[in-house]
Amino acid sequence: MKKWKSLWLVMVIALVAVLGACNAKDKSESAAQDEKVEPSEAATEVTIDNNETTQTYKEAPTKAISLNQHVTEIMLALGLEDSMVGTAYLDDKIYEPLQEAYDKVPVLSDQYPTKEQVIDAEADFLYAGWKSGFGEKGVGTPEELEELGIHTYLHTASNMTKPTLEDIFTDIRNIAKIFRIEDRGEALIEQMTQDVEAIQAKLPKDSEKLRVLVFDSGEKDVFTAGQNFMNELVSIAGGQNIFGDVESGWTTVSKEDAVDRNPEVVVVIDYGETTAEQKIQFLKNDPALKEMEAVKNDRFVILPLSAASEGVRAAEAIEILAKGFYPDNF
Repeated sequence: MKKWKSLWLVMVIALVAVLGACNAKDKSESAAQDEKVEPSEAATEVTIDNNETTQTYKEAPTKAISLNQHVTEIMLALGLEDSMVGTAYLDDKIYEPLQEAYDKVPVLSDQYPTKEQVIDAEADFLYAGWKSGFGEKGVGTPEELEELGIHTYLHTASNMTKPTLEDIFTDIRNIAKIFRIEDRGEALIEQMTQDVEAIQAKLPKDSEKLRVLVFDSGEKDVFTAGQNFMNELVSIAGGQNIFGDVESGWTTVSKEDAVDRNPEVVVVIDYGETTAEQKIQFLKNDPALKEMEAVKNDRFVILPLSAASEGVRAAEAIEILAKGFYPDNF
């Protein structure tokens, strides 16, 4: 009898244990299900004020098109190539570390795509680097595109006076927020910051900054940088933009004014059909400009336009400038 009582007691204990385990499993599965349906940060609406519009994103775009090279590179640096259905308007070669990602995205046009191309691609997001992207020669106004169910974002840092690295970081954070990849955005910003700080650490201390002329183009006059992003890049690299006091972005100045301010270095912006070498030969042969100290001493730094734009290549641009300004420090 005692033997049967003992056996019964063992069976009861085992049954309780099984029921308890099942109950725990049910609770665990229920909690997991609750976790899945619980609104996450990625599922919340995102509202962005940009280009005089306020746009609300109920979900991350999945069919984005970038309209200028430097914003294309921002999206690729954030790992968004799988969320893109097109790119357009290269200034020159894509940033080499991003080439593989770039090759995965269709190129819709050498310049701006047509509105029909955008519609055919079923785009839900357009990212322009310059205002022209949403101008008369672009793909349409933000209002027109919104009526088609297409969100738009204009890169703020490229369309303001005196942009800084922090302004680029603000754009990166906005794009990361729109696509629900804030961690990637912060990681990119941190890497860019570290790269710039490493370059600055090599610059000479307590020395007078070199006088720098940024030469974009010009034959009768000089098309140069005022208070645009080149002013910021030159300053971070240890130079002083001789026309940094002009309250505009790109600006035209006289040859006489350039000679009077007598730059020690000329930064030649490289893009388009006229090569950097051809621009340098022009400076050397021009009766007025050849009298500048930089030209006499053959001190030129060539900078690709794509690196000079307000994008992820800022550290690369600063390094090119710093090495050209202070070669003995690198």
